[in-house]
Amino acid sequence: MTGPFARFEWLIAWRYLRARRTEGGVSVMTWISLIGIMLAVAALIITMAVRAGFRAEFVDTILGANAHVTLYNSSIVTETGQITRVIDDYAEKAEAVRAVPGVVRAAPLVKGQVMANNQSYNIGVQVFGIALEDLKGIPRIADANTGQGDIARFDEGIALGAGVATDLGVGIGGRIRLISPNGVRTAMGTSPRVKAYEVVYIFSAGRYDIDHTRVYMPFAEAQSYFNREGLADELEIMVENPELVDELNADLMKAGGERTLLWTWRDASGSFLRALDIEDTVMFVLMAVLVLIASLNIISGLVMLVKNKGRDIGILRTMGLTEGSVLRVFFICGALVGLIGTLLGVVLGCLFAVYFDMILAFVNSATGGEVWDASVRGIYRLPAKLMLGDVLAAVALSLGLSFVITLFPARRAARMNPVEALRYE
Repeated sequence: MTGPFARFEWLIAWRYLRARRTEGGVSVMTWISLIGIMLAVAALIITMAVRAGFRAEFVDTILGANAHVTLYNSSIVTETGQITRVIDDYAEKAEAVRAVPGVVRAAPLVKGQVMANNQSYNIGVQVFGIALEDLKGIPRIADANTGQGDIARFDEGIALGAGVATDLGVGIGGRIRLISPNGVRTAMGTSPRVKAYEVVYIFSAGRYDIDHTRVYMPFAEAQSYFNREGLADELEIMVENPELVDELNADLMKAGGERTLLWTWRDASGSFLRALDIEDTVMFVLMAVLVLIASLNIISGLVMLVKNKGRDIGILRTMGLTEGSVLRVFFICGALVGLIGTLLGVVLGCLFAVYFDMILAFVNSATGGEVWDASVRGIYRLPAKLMLGDVLAAVALSLGLSFVITLFPARRAARMNPVEALRYE
């Protein structure tokens, strides 16, 4: 008495799979099923890798160039009737925040929007007043591989985003004018403040909107320029684990004191990230349907195989082969097609994801255009990030569908009456 999936069952199944059509085999349908599953699994893995890469790059540009948490004061009305939210004890608050476990850096900032001018070029920019040591702690800004100029000379001038420099037509050593409508107070009122600065550093943060709008200015100079003597607008806080930033809110609120408000990176980009999660789920479902359609080809091949092998089934049954053995023979036929197609799909999908940058560059050169528009997408590159969980999910989905679908024609073969199968032979 042999157990399930005995050696002879595998031998019969393998013989049926490689049989030529003249021998009653369906090798063409087998190849179609195998190729269909391979391409569907590869497409699923590539899609998930690209989606994961886009999300990782997008989040990295957020965390690498922006505050993980922004601490500022709630607005109050002063005795003169002005609404203000500035921080006057920013040095003490920064020290208290730095003492919170999990906080890496707390930097006072002065922020303002001005017009930048160079000859006939004018654009609106956002100025961040920050100390040199704090600027060096921003990964995407202080990256020596993407930056130009000498960041150590920051106190002697200003730092521009690469997009700002391009829009103004200025390089390292050039000078631009910053024009603020809230400028010098005189007896006749407030006149615009205009001041020229040398460009000592040009950075590329990897985000289109940052590189085309952001300018960094020394903290003390920004206080003077924006009439913030002895004041800061907010504290820029970096933490060790940005994914767990919400767990620090209570301690940060306590360190900041009364009137403290917090704005985390999740608050700023949470809706977009949730939209990405929904899109990831939808894309997985759509690609799963593609895998299902490819797996359905197995049914066509096995139905034809069962029909062509009716005489063989009748003979095997009269020789004592049980219904279970017949079912397992044809289940092995379908399962092998699904297994081999899935493995080939995994190899193809992983190779495509690994060399995705080269493939995208080739498509760009072949089409003579920009397949990836940073001004629309926000980030400059579309990477692919292979994740073990995504690959395993694709494999489990493909094999699960292939095995389940295979049971229907295999069961039909097992229930075939041997007398009916041999009647017309």
